Formats: sequence, C-alpha cells, structure tokens
Amino acid sequence: MTDNGYDERDCSCPRDFYQRAELNTSLFFADCSRSIDFVLAYKINLHEPTEAENAEKRRVFQENLIHQGLEVEFSEKEQIYFVKIHAPLEVLRRYAEILKLRMPMKESLCNLRVHARSNRLHNAAHYLSKKVCQRVQIPGLAVVNRSTKSVFSSLKSGCQSFLSKIYVDNNIFPKRAHRFTAIYSRDKEYLFDIRQECFFTTAVRSRIVEFILDRQRFPAKRHNEMAFGIERLVAEGVYCAAYPLHDGEITEVGTMRELLYTNWASVKKWYRYQPLDDIKEYFGVKIGLYFAWLGYYTYMLLLASIVGLICFIYSWISLKNYVPIKDICDRSNDNITMCPLCDWCEFWKLRETCTYAKITYLIDNPSTIFFAVFMSFWATLFLELWKRYSAEITHRWDLTGFDVHEEHPRPQYLARLEHIEPTRTDYVTNIKEPTVPFWRMKLPATVFSFSVVLLLIALAFAALVGVVAHRMSVLAALKVNGSNMTTSNAIVIASASAAFVNLCVLYVLNYLYNHLAEYLTELEMWRTQTQFDDSLTLKIYLLQFVNYYASIFYIAFFKGKFVGHPGKYNTLFEHRQEECSSGGCLTELCIQLGIIMIGKQAFNTILEVYLPMFWRKVLAIQVGLSRLFSNTVKPDKTKDERWMRDFKLLDWGARSLFPEYLEMVLQYGFVTIFVAAFPLAPFFALLNNILEMRLDAKKLLTHHKRPVSQRVRDIGVWYRILDSIGKLSVITNGFIIAFTSDLIPRFVYRGLYSKDGTLNGYLNFTLSKYQIEPSNNSSITSCMYSDYREPPGSKNQYELSSTFYIILACRLGFVVVFENFVALVMILVRWCIPDMSVELRDQIRREVYITNEIIIDQEAQRARFERAKRSYSMRDPSENEVDAASVDEPNAKFLKIERLMNPNLSEIEMDSIIHGENKTTGISGADC
Repeated sequence: MTDNGYDERDCSCPRDFYQRAELNTSLFFADCSRSIDFVLAYKINLHEPTEAENAEKRRVFQENLIHQGLEVEFSEKEQIYFVKIHAPLEVLRRYAEILKLRMPMKESLCNLRVHARSNRLHNAAHYLSKKVCQRVQIPGLAVVNRSTKSVFSSLKSGCQSFLSKIYVDNNIFPKRAHRFTAIYSRDKEYLFDIRQECFFTTAVRSRIVEFILDRQRFPAKRHNEMAFGIERLVAEGVYCAAYPLHDGEITEVGTMRELLYTNWASVKKWYRYQPLDDIKEYFGVKIGLYFAWLGYYTYMLLLASIVGLICFIYSWISLKNYVPIKDICDRSNDNITMCPLCDWCEFWKLRETCTYAKITYLIDNPSTIFFAVFMSFWATLFLELWKRYSAEITHRWDLTGFDVHEEHPRPQYLARLEHIEPTRTDYVTNIKEPTVPFWRMKLPATVFSFSVVLLLIALAFAALVGVVAHRMSVLAALKVNGSNMTTSNAIVIASASAAFVNLCVLYVLNYLYNHLAEYLTELEMWRTQTQFDDSLTLKIYLLQFVNYYASIFYIAFFKGKFVGHPGKYNTLFEHRQEECSSGGCLTELCIQLGIIMIGKQAFNTILEVYLPMFWRKVLAIQVGLSRLFSNTVKPDKTKDERWMRDFKLLDWGARSLFPEYLEMVLQYGFVTIFVAAFPLAPFFALLNNILEMRLDAKKLLTHHKRPVSQRVRDIGVWYRILDSIGKLSVITNGFIIAFTSDLIPRFVYRGLYSKDGTLNGYLNFTLSKYQIEPSNNSSITSCMYSDYREPPGSKNQYELSSTFYIILACRLGFVVVFENFVALVMILVRWCIPDMSVELRDQIRREVYITNEIIIDQEAQRARFERAKRSYSMRDPSENEVDAASVDEPNAKFLKIERLMNPNLSEIEMDSIIHGENKTTGISGADC
C-alpha cells in the first residue's frame, strides 16, 4: 500500500476496492464479476388485484431499465424479492457525458509540480542576519545561537508530537494524491484511462444508476404525468426500497465502513480531526461538505467558548464588589417595599430578589459589551475563514468548475410541463425546454405559497400569545391559591414553565411546517433540485426562525417596556401587561434561552441516539413477521447477503441532511443573536457539537442505508442565512445592551449623578416612589417601582422625568455607535481576508493552463495521426508491409503510421500507443 491512499496494484484505485472484492462476494452478481451498483426490493401484496397492478408496473419499469442498457439479476430471500442492478461500461460512459462528470485524467499525461512561494520577509531577515554575523564577531553569539536553535527545535518537536495526536492519522487514512480532472467526453476519451478497474467509483456508479431510475416511466390506470421514477414507485408500495450497498459490516476489518466507524464515528475520537477526503469518497460531496462545515464551525466555537468563559469568570470574581447587589442584599434595606408586579400579586420586599440580582449581574456586567463586540467580530471571521477553507475543499474535491446551471431539470418539473411544447433554449446546456406559464401556473402558486407562509407565521405569533397567557395563569395560580412562595420565585417558576411549554409547542408546529413547506415548494415549479432545495430551505427556516425566536424577541424587547406605572397601568384586552422582575428582563431572557437552546439540543441528541434504534427494531419485527407468515417452513440460517442486511437499515432520503443543517443554524442564531444575554451559549454549543458530530457519523454508518452521492459546490443557501444572522446579531445585541440591560443607566449615573464616580446610591436612583391611599386592610402607605418618574406631590407627579429622556438619548446613541463600530470592524475583516488564498488561486490557474495544454497537445497528436493515416493509405501497397512477427495484423497499420510520424519511438512506446489510444483495439465494451 502506498502512502497516497491507493493500492500498489493500480495507483489510481482507492485502497478499499480490492479489499471489497476479496471480502464480500455478495457485492457482485452471481458471476462474481459484475458489481451490484443498486438494489430494488419489493414484497408480494396479499391483495391480488393490487399485486397484479404492481407486477405490471414493475415489469414495464424493469424493461425500461434494460432498454437503457442496465443489467439486472433477481434474488429472493425470506419472501422479499431483490432486483440487483449493474451499470455496464457503455452505460457509464454515455451518462457520464450526459451528466458532465469531471473524471480523473491519465497520470501519464499530468506532471504538476507546485512550487512553494518564498517568504520575502523571511529571506531578507535571513540574509541580513547572515551578513551581520559575518562582519561582527560578538563573543558568545554562536553559543547563544546554537542554544536558541536547540530550544526552538525542542518546542517544534513537542508541538508536532501534540498536533499529531489531533490531526488525521495518516497511517489509518493516508493522504490522497491530487489528480487532474476534465469533463468527461467520449470524443476526448484519450484523456482518460477508462480501462482502470475503478475509473468509475462506487459513488459515481450509484449516482448514474439513480439518475436513470428517476426518469423511467411505468404504466398507470389513467394518464398520469407523474407516473415515473423510483421515488414514486416506492411511495406507492410497488417497491419497498431502492438503495446502493455498503461495502461491508461495521465489524468487517478492511472495509471503509469499518474504518470510518472505528476511527471517525467513535466518541472516543472526539479530539481528532475528521478524515474528510475518505468521508467524501464514501458518502459523496454533499455529506462530506456538511461534516467539513460542522467540524470547522465546532473548531471556531472553541475560541468563542474560551472568551465567553473568561468573561463569565470575570463577572463571578467581580460580583462581590458590585455595589447595587450589596445594597439589595443588605439587611438594612429590608424595609424597601416594592409595588405588586401583577393585578393579583402582593407587595414584596426588594431583598427577596438578592439571588436573582446576582444571577443578573453574571449576565449584565461591563464585560458584556466586550463579548458582544467580540462575537460580532467572531461571526464575520468565521464566515470569511469558512469561505477561504471552502475554496480549498472545493479545489481538492474538484468542484471548482462545477456550475449549478448545468444541472438537469427535476423529473417532477418536466412531468408537470409535459403538455407544453419546448420553447426556451437553456443558455448553458443549449437544450430546448418548456417554460412555466407565468400567469396561469407560476404566479398563482407563488401567491398561494406566500399567503400560506404568512398564515403560518401568524400561527406562530398566536402560539406566542398562548405561551404568555400560560405564564400569567401560572403566576396567578401560585399567588391566588395562597402559596407562601415569594413573588420573585413565582415569576421565575412561571417563566420556566412557560419556556418548557413553548419548547413543546415548537416541536408540534415544526412537524406541521415541514410538511406544508414541502408541498408549497412543489407547487412553485422550480426547475432544478438545487433551486427546489434552496426555496424549501428558506421557507422552513423563516418559519422556524419565527417559531423559535418569537418568544425570545418578546422578552428581550417588549416585555415590561410599556406597562405604565402604579395607578395607571396600560392594559391589553382588559388585562395588565406583563412586567419584569426587579432584576430586569435579562434574567428571564437568559432562562428562556437556556431552556430552549440546551433543552432542544438535549432532546435532539436523545432522538438521534434512540429513534433510529427504535425504527430499526420496528423494521426487523416487520421482516420477521413476513417470514413467519410466509410459506417458508424452514428459516434460512445462512449468513445474510449484503443486499439483505442493507434492506434492514433505515432509508436516507434526499433531504435527510436538511434537519441536521437546520439544527446547527438555529444553534448559530442562539450563539450570535442573543449572546449578550447568554454568554455561555458558545460553550454549551461547543459541548453539543463535539457529541453531535460523532453521533451523526455513527447514525449514518450504523442505522442507515448508504446514501447516493450528490454533487454540490458549497453549502448553498445556508451560507446566505448564516451571513444574514451575523448582520442581525449586531442589531439585536446592540439593542439588548442598550434597552434590556442596565449598562447604560449605570454609565449615566456614574457620569452625571454620582458624586464620587461610583455606584453608591445607584439602587435608589433606579427606583421611583408611588403614594398609596390609606386603607384599613394594609398599613403600607407607599411602594417603590423600577422606573424614572417624578415623585408624588410634585407638579408633574408620575410623569417621565428628565433622567428618563437623558438615559433614552444615551441608549439610542450607544446603539448608533455600537452598530457603526461593529459594522466597520466587519468590513475591515472582510477586506483583510480574501475569499481565496493567492497560492490556491495561482495553483488553480496553473492546473487549468496545464489541462488545456494537455488537451491541445493530444488533439495535435491526433491530427498528425490522421494525416499520417491518410498518407499511408495513398502509398503503394508493397511499401506498407510490416513484419508479422513483431506485431499482430489488426495493429500493424497503426504501428506503421506512428513510425512514419516518429521513427525514434521504441517498441514499448508503440505498444502503449496501440493499446492506450487506439479505441478500436484498446477499449472493450465489457465492464471493469
């Protein structure tokens, strides 16, 4: 085995190819020669008329597959019938050209040498130090120089030893050699070595077969434009499943599946980098890009988590010196009576909020501004560095020249436009296609979709109102029933209860949103699968954004902001509006964020671990019952073939990756949009993602059928969503610091009202007094509330004071300064970090140049060959004799032509030309 990941028997073959052939013969047809590229499975329906209809559909469908050139083989196991499909070389060549696949070129044609760029600054420093040392003889300098080099070498070797424990182990996952590629064309087949056993990899073969399966028709009772494709047949129960095969069990040593399961999916390997090249080779580009993005996002969270923990530790250390908390918790302030926070609440003592005031300070402290600015900088840095890293992956995985506009139309799109004559010529593919009628189909579908989305958003807001009503009812129940609980404790319990109810409502609405969004997107008539997925993604994310963040925005920006004052409260539906506790709404916001974010992550983790296990048990029970009620008396105790074992696994749908992306992007929103209210969000996200990455890998390898490889260029519309979240986070964090926290009032008090520049007396500064009319039932004559209003007895009693407007002006000024400063930092970061490194850009240009030169050179050789061939045919027959002992008769004339073109060629070179570039003799139509 070579160190570049390819087998010595063929330097272009993945290392698992020969192992796969040697380990498991059930990956091939009965002749042990033709590989199984796809499997269709079905069961006999006990209802005879339905089974007769299904059998006819299967017969026509399978005949169409054979007509396309595919080869099939039938098997039966435990009353489950399997149709094994093999794609011959001719089919692979034809559809590789149709799909414009980029395939590796012959290694003999490519000889790329990438020269490392020299560092001018390093060279200049080395030159100057060398000259200085030659001219100036300083005593002991040589000893110091040697000692410094020794220390540096020790540090370098120590760092390398440490990093070797983190990076991908090249002994297990050897580096793959970079290959030149070109868009496959049968006219330029001389560029490719299609005689290699693994020229068409397993992923490419399954992708081509799926492309054929998705476009074959089957009979229907009445004319149905959607009567085509394996997806529809599986949905109608004609087939049970359609899937490519894994290369073995997770316990079969030597298979790529076992290697990935042991050294990638294991939680014990959480500290290791991911073997992305091997993941991409096994699962395809789309899944490989997801894990690349998830790994990079998790890696970047490490920095945000460290800074967040430092800010949290600082707030914890400085807590004991914070004057307002000392004033609240001081027993001498036990006589401060606060006004009721709701219509049925009682008067309460300010000292009751001592614990919650401490919690609030852990969130609302001077480090909050720094952390909010840092997270805005971090979000921009993450996206810019991801673009740079993504460019490297795109080049390494040969996606640089991939154009989404070359994508073929969706079969569902063409089926619905089957009755329309092709009138539009695609400017990329130059193929005539039908155009969607705008007024008759496109506009009504778009208006209907938009209306339903608005309705669903309104439903999310209605759910928010229900959660608020629940919070108020819980608070009323706790106080009206004579509970001895303090008002502050009752508010916290009511908030936590409402957050839990909100979490449950989220999952119910999510299920409704997902199904409706897919139906609405189908109505919009998108041409390609990429356009369809992008529209579906935007739709679901918009609904999920409102669903998850509505209650958080309410607490952050609306709750307790328009309540009025004692004696004249603002009402809504004849009920007094909710009011924040004396600790402020920031504590409730932190509780809401913590429960939704951590609770959602914990619940999803449990589902990801146990739900696939549950459904696999259900599927195994179904297979067992079918065997029990079948006519087979003796159970088959032999080892199950690969196609039978994979049948018992769960399906991995075309959009199964969507919920994984959605979960992480929603988490990214929690980490960035509301980080000022929850500094530990990056830390909890980091812990979750370390586990999430390995659990996703384990789920994919253990519980699911092997996905069909899908080719994409990047993470698609998710990047635009992440960029929008980053920009929104600047606004939300600025407003949270300015209007939800007490940071600005503290600054104003220190600068304008404090005599010594400290917070002594700040507590009384934030409270206003309300005079209560005397009553026989209570001896309380006045109470305090949190606001900036004129005292009772003054000319404008209970009106907003000048202090309120000063603080309001400072808050608005802070928002303007904060957002402009952060925006400037973001622009600077984007300007400093190019989307692609100079080295990579030059390397891509160099490779494009060399590829074009190779094609030009090969075309020139072919032209010379044709000219020599014509001149040879015009010569006298007696001059064309070739020694029959040296070459065989079919190749004699080609050898003579080449010798005429280049008399210096050796016999070995001539043999290479005959068998490598002569299509008629060097390439057969048989499979690899």
